[in-house]
Amino acid sequence: QVQLVESGGGLVQAGGSLRLSCAASVRTFSAYSMGWFRQAPGNEREFVAAISWSGRSTAYRDSVKGRFTISRDNAKNTVYLQMNRLKPEDTAVYSCAVRPGAAVSTEEREYNYWGQGTQVTVSS
Repeated sequence: QVQLVESGGGLVQAGGSLRLSCAASVRTFSAYSMGWFRQAPGNEREFVAAISWSGRSTAYRDSVKGRFTISRDNAKNTVYLQMNRLKPEDTAVYSCAVRPGAAVSTEEREYNYWGQGTQVTVSS
């Protein structure tokens, strides 16, 4: 059984920064690619960022490129999302997810374990 626990969300002013963490209880964490997704009220869940098992490959949705950075520490079974220059439209519940396999994927359906999420609120 895989468990994912996110932390680091909160309330921040526009232009500020937050760092989200996702700790995974899974054997061979390095065998999985990881992703971050978000869901704002009234909206469908959307892809934010993903990272390959090695950390060498990453992918981002266009609206966060240059502002968000995904990284991972396989020794700590943890993936991070550094979010800079936050905007009110970034407000959402952010969830991490696990995808079996090495490659990066932006497809939600390929992720089979999900955390409960952490709220990020950006005030204007």
